[in-house]
Amino acid sequence: MAAAEQAQTVDTVVHARWIIPVVPAGKVYENCALAIHSGRILAILPSTEAERRYRADHVVRLEHHALIPGLINTHTHAAMTLLRGYADDRPLMEWLHEHIWPAEQRWVEPAFVADGSRLAIAEMLRSGTTTFSDQYFFPEASAQVARETGMRAQIAFPIIDAPTPWSRDGEDALQKGLALRDDYRAHERIDVVFAPHAPYTVGDATLEKIAVYAAEAQIPVQMHLHETAGEVERAVAQHGERPTERLHRLGLLTPQTLCVHMTAVSDLDLELLKENGAHVAHCPRSNMKLASGFCPTSKLLDNGINVALGTDGAASNNGLDMFTEANTAALLAKAVSGRADALPAQQALAMATIHGARALGIEDRTGSLEPGKQADLTALNLARLEQQPLHDPISQLVYTGGGHLVTDTWVAGRQLLANGQLTTINEAELLQRVRDWRARIAGQSV
Repeated sequence: MAAAEQAQTVDTVVHARWIIPVVPAGKVYENCALAIHSGRILAILPSTEAERRYRADHVVRLEHHALIPGLINTHTHAAMTLLRGYADDRPLMEWLHEHIWPAEQRWVEPAFVADGSRLAIAEMLRSGTTTFSDQYFFPEASAQVARETGMRAQIAFPIIDAPTPWSRDGEDALQKGLALRDDYRAHERIDVVFAPHAPYTVGDATLEKIAVYAAEAQIPVQMHLHETAGEVERAVAQHGERPTERLHRLGLLTPQTLCVHMTAVSDLDLELLKENGAHVAHCPRSNMKLASGFCPTSKLLDNGINVALGTDGAASNNGLDMFTEANTAALLAKAVSGRADALPAQQALAMATIHGARALGIEDRTGSLEPGKQADLTALNLARLEQQPLHDPISQLVYTGGGHLVTDTWVAGRQLLANGQLTTINEAELLQRVRDWRARIAGQSV
């Protein structure tokens, strides 16, 4: 080999049967490789060419796999994995007021949040998610666990105008959250943002402060919004305006705003979302389980509104598998719209990847497999009987896939799941801690 043709040394080269970059939409590379160096994607090219051009410290060969961008869970309450199955089959407000909130007052502390977050991260990595946006108490604990495990996270600190396990009131939550943001200001994987809980738990004065901070420092905002038709009806009865109108009036409906749930959407809501460039996090399985309603995803997408996917917490889902969420979203959109061509597989996968990155304001870093972006990857083995025959790998991922097919995940080029084994989490130790929490919550001695 001539000097000019000498192979370049890189950190990792991953060869795969299919590489699905998501951007450009619908593109599928066959028998190609992805080169990674210093945590970023260097190139996607045919495997034969990659072997000539690159010498890698670590070579991974996935002969029966699809390699896709790591999935992005835009809304969850990670620590609530410790309340999975705790109070199932109850309406939202009964579930919250009579079961979940009392349990949180009794049990939620930094150790609960750390252990619950570690369990959630383990579950997400094992099912292909490499980025999550978390809204829960003691966000310092969830941020630390994300940092330790190598996960990419948006920590959305909760703001409520009432005492919580973490804060005295909205002002206290704001100050604690801003201090946490300062701690992680330079971190490459962890962002800290505002999360006013919901229109019915945060007053105008606090929301106005958040709007000022968000505008001045360009900080994203995430909020439960229009989770049920009843929420909207009560807001109109009490304040004479819909929650979207209120956020618009207060300057909080912007391109940095992620509206979580949006199951009750009028023509006015649609116009306000579109006019202000706000995003929507669709949590179909949680909304269905709590009978909260259906987000009109096709209508939103047809109007140019960015819709991403979230699982919500494991107490209301009850899992964190984003492939299951994408499948549910696609089927639900067809059922609600009465159109079989609504939300096709390609679009459902985009909602779980690049749409999520846009919703969190990190599309320059992740959400698609493009040179220059950080190497957040998920590999799935499509050789199983249930995936055969394989006419279209994107369709198979959404309609026959699931987290159980995931074998490997990388975040910023670091392999966090290798052939089904977690590399930064001690599974046996974690399971014991989870069993201890279950016994405490059940009132048993440990």
